[in-house]
Amino acid sequence: MPAPTSFAISHIDLWPVDLPITDPFVVATGARAVAENIFVRVTLESGAQGYGEIAPFPEVGGEDRPASLRAATDASKTLRGQSVAQWTRLAHVLREMIGGYPAARCGLETAILDTFCHAASMPLWALWGGADVRPRETDITIPISDQEKTVSLARGWHEKGFRLLKMKVGKDVENDVRRLEAVHRALPDIAFIGDGNQGYSREECLAFTNGVKRFGGRLVLLEQPLVRDDLEGLSALRHLTGIPMAADESVRSLNDAREVLKQNAADLINIKIMKTGIVEALEIAQFARASGLGLMIGGMVEARIAMGCSFAMVLGLGGFDVLDLDTPLLLGDDPVRGGYCYQGPWLQPWDGPGLDLAVDVSRNATTIE
Repeated sequence: MPAPTSFAISHIDLWPVDLPITDPFVVATGARAVAENIFVRVTLESGAQGYGEIAPFPEVGGEDRPASLRAATDASKTLRGQSVAQWTRLAHVLREMIGGYPAARCGLETAILDTFCHAASMPLWALWGGADVRPRETDITIPISDQEKTVSLARGWHEKGFRLLKMKVGKDVENDVRRLEAVHRALPDIAFIGDGNQGYSREECLAFTNGVKRFGGRLVLLEQPLVRDDLEGLSALRHLTGIPMAADESVRSLNDAREVLKQNAADLINIKIMKTGIVEALEIAQFARASGLGLMIGGMVEARIAMGCSFAMVLGLGGFDVLDLDTPLLLGDDPVRGGYCYQGPWLQPWDGPGLDLAVDVSRNATTIE
């Protein structure tokens, strides 16, 4: 049966965007100076429109822009004429078609959801219940750099009100400890998240945490210090360090989340919609809450389209303990109009339909009809 005209997809536009990053985004597994993303726009037969964003980060997830664009283009042909009201079913269709390209699936799912909520005249967070609609505070990410640059970046964000710094670490233990100590001496009211991006061995992670304890730094969370498959090591480090552990790269599916729970490998799961797509991210979040695991939410290097979808999940579901929704602040330009906004470290909710935002479509956009 054809979809009702008010919800049927007429066409989909896809176009690459280069988003310069203010300071090179250096993590243990690689570096990025420009976010090579893809914007998506879904248009319904009724004229309603919504947006999505594909933000692959090959140094972390292995998916790059050319592959994402090909996958999204192929999948978009199947979506023509489908009803966005059936967004859960469409997410499962996308998982079957392009399961190995989660960022591509995420961008299409986001645009479908945004368009549906525009057609239904409701904010995206309302679709998921609106359990916790209030301003929320995010951390800010400090990439791997030299000590002087690290302190300079930390001071700049501190002046804007940020008090939780997510420090990228994992390349050089001694240098990592020195960088955190320098920030602690300059800004003693700062708390740290140590994000290793799989860069440490077990021994190196212990050396890092012991080094931070020696100078009195407040290390409130360790995020994915070990390779994703070493769940036994993550479990051991939880007990040896006494510091809560967040699983990020270790959880790329609901089955991964189940395995983390089985092995007691983490205190929190970091939800990232680019790792899993939207619907599976919802499934992981619901599983984590039911299992007593805490929730963190973050992203790749994203503009306010994808990050707005993640914030909608926070507002809609509730129960998120740590927000790492900062990457639009790291970009040299904001191509998005409307949507949620930042006041210092605080993300402010919105009341308009969907994500309540828009972007200019490139003249080089590919239209799938």
